[in-house]
Amino acid sequence: MTIRSLRRKLMLSAATIAFTLLCASHSFALQAGSYPAPAPQQQPSTTKPDTSATPATAPAAAKVDPAEEADYKTFYDLKPGDNDKHIELGEAFVQKYPNSKYLSGVYSQLVTAEYNKQDFNKMYADADKTLVANPDEVTVLVLVGWVIPHSSNANDVNYDAQLDKAEKYEKHALELLPTLASPPNMTPEDFAKAKAESTSQAHSGLGLVYFRKQNYEGAVAELTKATSTSANPDATDYYVTGVSLGHLNRYSEAADAYTKCAAIPGGLQARCKQQADDAKKQAAAKPAAKP
Repeated sequence: MTIRSLRRKLMLSAATIAFTLLCASHSFALQAGSYPAPAPQQQPSTTKPDTSATPATAPAAAKVDPAEEADYKTFYDLKPGDNDKHIELGEAFVQKYPNSKYLSGVYSQLVTAEYNKQDFNKMYADADKTLVANPDEVTVLVLVGWVIPHSSNANDVNYDAQLDKAEKYEKHALELLPTLASPPNMTPEDFAKAKAESTSQAHSGLGLVYFRKQNYEGAVAELTKATSTSANPDATDYYVTGVSLGHLNRYSEAADAYTKCAAIPGGLQARCKQQADDAKKQAAAKPAAKP
């Protein structure tokens, strides 16, 4: 099966798990501190300053704009899944405060909301703005790197460049994820689970990139990591693993991947069952390797 003929199947599968991925991505970002909490209001000090050892050049205190803090808190407190409100308030915030310290966090949530509404053009544009403000915004790197190989059209003039971008994003995300520390408002166990799911999604995106580049060995390696570390593996990952293994003439392993895909309810179930049967026949017909 060619990359082009898989495109529609991949997009349909992506849509079935979009809500789960978005919730995981949003929750992980919010609790892990990708969206910084509003700065606390300055309280008057009751302690006299010690002037006995005043530094020659004391740093100036950061100026706090009460209106900006209030607007950000309103945006930050929005319920996950209220996409229209996130977009409305987020767009208003970045227009009103173009130099805000919260810019990358607001753009990051805009990206999530726009993806949930399947508005890819705006999602890509705001992802670029997010990563200008903060190149290490891991939730955007993971999500956009995952979306590109699922939705890109092989006939687009920028197809290869988009795949290269997705590969770069996921590789950078996989560098960043192990370095993230558990935030104080999240248990280490919950943080570990959230980080594992984000890591799985990054491997999934990278595996799809390699598949579309016809690097089947790389696709198998990354998609195997994705499915082995996820609590809810994606049927598409198993399916593409099976296709990739077929290209490598590893039919027995392909049959196993298709069988795992067929065990997951959804649009790929019947196709994977048939592919598993076909791969088993191909494995049986394959000449035994000479000792």
